[in-house]
Amino acid sequence: MNELDRCYQRLLFDILNNGVEKNDRTGTGTLSVFGRQFRHDMSDGFPLLTTKKMAVKTMMTELKWFLKGGTNIKYLVKNGCNIWNGDAFKKYISKTNEYKGNWPDTMKEFINKIKTDEEFSKRWGELGPIYGKQWRNWENEIFERNEKTKQVFHGTQQIDQIQNLIDDLKTNPDSRRLMVSAWNVGELEQMTLPPCHYGFQCYVADGKLTLMWNQRSVDTFLGLPFNIASYGTLLLLLCKETNLEPGELIGNFGDTHLYLNHIEQAEEQINREPKPHLPKLKLSNVDILNGEFDYEILDYESHPTIKAPLSN
Repeated sequence: MNELDRCYQRLLFDILNNGVEKNDRTGTGTLSVFGRQFRHDMSDGFPLLTTKKMAVKTMMTELKWFLKGGTNIKYLVKNGCNIWNGDAFKKYISKTNEYKGNWPDTMKEFINKIKTDEEFSKRWGELGPIYGKQWRNWENEIFERNEKTKQVFHGTQQIDQIQNLIDDLKTNPDSRRLMVSAWNVGELEQMTLPPCHYGFQCYVADGKLTLMWNQRSVDTFLGLPFNIASYGTLLLLLCKETNLEPGELIGNFGDTHLYLNHIEQAEEQINREPKPHLPKLKLSNVDILNGEFDYEILDYESHPTIKAPLSN
């Protein structure tokens, strides 16, 4: 059964019919609604839309990058994932006063230099303390007072939220604190882009693991299908690690929008008939804490790709 595409099409229809036109940081403009929810029973299949062909490798590469704690686009571009290129290039261009010598002027030149120049990629491929940093290496300030000397020690503690989550799922699955957050208020200003999907929570009941993520800003046509499939993959990876069965995948959405240059594409997708069944995801060689896993998408049938511009 494929209720996934129907649910997604209803959301597109909702935005087209009820959305209000709003400005946004990219200057593109959006139709926007607020406060929506998505639910998917994982027993119905892997949550990969069939009403348009999805770029699975791109999504999987980004998820591996998050799990590795990555914040530099070099890993992404070397593995054929280009969805963060625009954000890095925009940041680079904004620093024109720092140009030295024969620096690249186009996106193509910029990405080639990221791939080939180690020093350049360290400086300009870095996006700041975004998702991977917060998931795997959240920094917590520590202040300790020595009562004998009255001296105060100040340092930092590194918190691996994914490791802690896995440990808690195994040892205390009834906990109501099975959470991971990317919204580090103290480091938002250092991030090239503050987290859109800013946190997720897990819930275990009857041997099944449910994952619910929260998202402040939702690019419904391009971004949301990736978010759904990515968190569906993360749920299955956590199940592999903890020997739990997959339950539900739930998304809570704040500003849920269509960019104005995605309207025709959304209308086209609404009018497509979903394929009757969702695919399956086969995972192997799972090493979640090192951001490594092999995957195979089985029985995936879909309509053709619908191209749309990415707003940065």
